[in-house]
Amino acid sequence: MCENKDKKLNISCFTACFEQKCKHLNLRASAFKPPGKSFLHAGQPFRRNRRNIAIGKSEQVNNLSTRSLKASQRQIINFKKRYTTMKRQPLSMLALASLLILSSCGQTAGVKTAGAQQATGEIIASSETAVAQTESGKVGGFLQDGIYIYKGIPYAKAERFMPPQPADKWEGVRSSRMFGPTCPQAVRMGWGADEHAFAFHWDDGYPGEDCLRVNIWTPGLNDGKKRPVMVWLHGGGYAAGSGQELPSYDGFNLAKKGDAVVVTLNHRLNVLGFLDLSAYGDKYAKSGNAGLLDLVAALQWVNKNIAAFGGDAQNVTIFGQSGGGGKVSTLLATPSAKGLYHKAIVQSGSMLRTMDAKYSRRIGAAVMDELGLKASQIDELQKMPYERLLAAGEKAVAKVKAEVEKEDGISTFIFGWAPTVDGDVLPAQPFDPQAPAQSKDVPVMIGTTLHEFTMSTYVPAFRTITKEKAVEFLKQRYGDRTDDFLAAFEKAYPGYRPKDLVDVDFVFRPGAVEQARLKAAQQGAPVYMYMFAWESPVLDGMFRSTHCMEIPFAFNNAVLHASMTGGGAEAQALAEKMSGAWLNFARTGNPNAEGLPQWDAYTEEGGATMFFNNRCEVKHHHDKELLEVVRAFPTRGF
Repeated sequence: MCENKDKKLNISCFTACFEQKCKHLNLRASAFKPPGKSFLHAGQPFRRNRRNIAIGKSEQVNNLSTRSLKASQRQIINFKKRYTTMKRQPLSMLALASLLILSSCGQTAGVKTAGAQQATGEIIASSETAVAQTESGKVGGFLQDGIYIYKGIPYAKAERFMPPQPADKWEGVRSSRMFGPTCPQAVRMGWGADEHAFAFHWDDGYPGEDCLRVNIWTPGLNDGKKRPVMVWLHGGGYAAGSGQELPSYDGFNLAKKGDAVVVTLNHRLNVLGFLDLSAYGDKYAKSGNAGLLDLVAALQWVNKNIAAFGGDAQNVTIFGQSGGGGKVSTLLATPSAKGLYHKAIVQSGSMLRTMDAKYSRRIGAAVMDELGLKASQIDELQKMPYERLLAAGEKAVAKVKAEVEKEDGISTFIFGWAPTVDGDVLPAQPFDPQAPAQSKDVPVMIGTTLHEFTMSTYVPAFRTITKEKAVEFLKQRYGDRTDDFLAAFEKAYPGYRPKDLVDVDFVFRPGAVEQARLKAAQQGAPVYMYMFAWESPVLDGMFRSTHCMEIPFAFNNAVLHASMTGGGAEAQALAEKMSGAWLNFARTGNPNAEGLPQWDAYTEEGGATMFFNNRCEVKHHHDKELLEVVRAFPTRGF
């Protein structure tokens, strides 16, 4: 219990409580960065997904032979052994509840595969079915319940730290029925928490630097239809995650419901995608944004190839959650991506600022120091095993973060791997001081969940907290403005419960509102705002409307991801409404959909926000006064 001798909850004790919990979970923490942290695997054995697949008589699915599968298993197990024996680093004190909550989605790839279930029904995989032509060659997928599915298609290739190049061409039909490699990354902590592993049900795949792959779900091939295309960018910050890690990411139901083409992808992350070595010569000028350039390359591939998969290259929506929302925010300000997308959805990831070059270069130098390399030895970084490079990168980020906090006298909430404002790939901060002019005419939808950082999920003391103790806790942050906070909270959330005082999100919400305000101020394409407030009943409701909870609803996967949502009638009804809104927005730029009240565009004056719950409703600036108090106590980002 985080109480002192006077039975008062306090932040320092609360942090210590989390440190103990992290030790129990075998957490390896470096500099905190939402949403990409470093997590340890709990030591459970690697296992394959088991799927019943009906194979066409004319062809066997031979994407992985028994021999190659065993080889990949050995690779993963060796990767696990190296990472679980690495020296643990001190836990960032500022992480608090957010460090654990962000283990939930979009986190680091480990060595275990829980696997998303597929839609039921006959699967047809043969040499004559689901063959599509790309610029690099033909790809063979499979057909299930009227949806053509392709996995692991290369969209580009890349030498380490270098900008991506067009994928190599191939002869014949390339089997594209299984997910490709995920970008190497530190292993996931979440497996150590049984309840979270149960709810999120991750599929962490296997690591490999040949990870520039796309996955596609489409209702038709070469049929002349111009279906809206929805390109999903996964969470995990810029440090971790993959386009396959959650059952929620499965595009089958969204494609089928909306006659749309759904694309997910993998790209370079962490030290492999965002190590700024520009100080070491022109060869590495774009190394700090290599992972961002991967995203541009993926969109270029979609632009050139998606027509063969029944999609409209002139109607592409980029959408992403957490770190994926940050990627969407950044692409809205990336000149080379202009014209490759036409709508954007930012889910719990409004990134107003990203890494300044003075910090990213400093991290690059720290990596060189960790590895004992001189400037003349810079090319050695391209040769060494990625495990060694990743370890050095984690240490370097933690070191520079600590130095910057000491120098500036302020704790940083976000610090680490991210795109760099280099004046070239990314000329300026994405949404600071204003929204990017290049995407003025792009409709945007922005939102968060009500309980992003659900403290009561992780600390039992907060589940039954009294109002008196909650107020004591709040006073440590808001001081003599605590009464102002409480009055504004009551106005925003009348009839609240005491634990709401510590559960309601004030990390993502302020940035989301500011991003919407800046976008609306352009007086260009509309911006729509939402709040996801539905609470999951799973495990006695411990997750509430936590970070990642809206994803299965946006994908219409409430039943597929029942371990997170419960899969009940209420969840499915809300998923139908939400996925309908996402699909309508992708098709027309307007999210109004059947079953929802009229949803007006957000303006600074009106502040219209759609609340997604069992009863959906629109509220107007419901928490304006509350956010004014919260903004008086800002948390620094980069």
